[in-house]
Amino acid sequence: MNPSIQPGSIVVAADGSKHADRALLWAAAQAQAEHRPVVVVSADEGDVHAINAEAVRRVAEAAPDAEVVGLTAPGDPRGVLVELSTDASMIVLGSRGRGTVRSMLLGSVSAAVSRLALCPVVVCRPPAEDGPGAGVLIGVDGTPESGPVLELGFAHAALHGCPVTVVHCVWDVMAAVAGLRNVRVEDLDLGEGDEAHRLLAASVAGFREKYPDVPVTLRVTHGLVDEVLGGRSAAWDLVVVGRHPLDSVGRLAVGSIATAVVERARTTVAVVPVPRDQPPG
Repeated sequence: MNPSIQPGSIVVAADGSKHADRALLWAAAQAQAEHRPVVVVSADEGDVHAINAEAVRRVAEAAPDAEVVGLTAPGDPRGVLVELSTDASMIVLGSRGRGTVRSMLLGSVSAAVSRLALCPVVVCRPPAEDGPGAGVLIGVDGTPESGPVLELGFAHAALHGCPVTVVHCVWDVMAAVAGLRNVRVEDLDLGEGDEAHRLLAASVAGFREKYPDVPVTLRVTHGLVDEVLGGRSAAWDLVVVGRHPLDSVGRLAVGSIATAVVERARTTVAVVPVPRDQPPG
């Protein structure tokens, strides 16, 4: 199958489950905010036309100003969604909320697509609680490669009128054993601060200027990235994390961090593919 969609569409997967319904509503709200078309995709070995038609109706009802179309396809939904990621602005998926071990054993559509898609993938995890959260939490590494991650996080915050907290996680064995330590960059003299604080402030400077109305907090956190961004995610409306190319050997361990964050999260997570820092050789 070679499905085609309008470039820049928001693609959302629908399988008739309550977890997919959560993704449908998130995609509808995002389409309204971004003025983008929505493609509702149902893929399976069986007859999914009725499921798709109902999902299209729900999205159209929730996003009356958006163009909404349905797409059904036979076969593995992972392959269909990854193929569509070539032209999509983002892919939105529900998640059944499996624990880490079970997901590693069984696999899942959300885990596979978030690892392989060419566009950002938003995984709508079961929330810990209802109601508005603390805004957008963005995980960065202080390098230029974090640009796409910051762009998605700041743009989302600007569209939805919420604050941003940008976190640079530093792996520090002693600090991790002693407990996570959060430091506000605004409380430090950056001229005397360490390299991590200076990198974080520099990487965010351009986005502060581009999105002047978005309140920003910067933090350097010592500990495990998936624990900081995933395990402590319940308070946030959205967690944004980058994913390095799987064919970059030096990034294999780093690439798995995004999957670990999705597995642990108790809120919606956006996984953003970032460009490789050098051609594979």
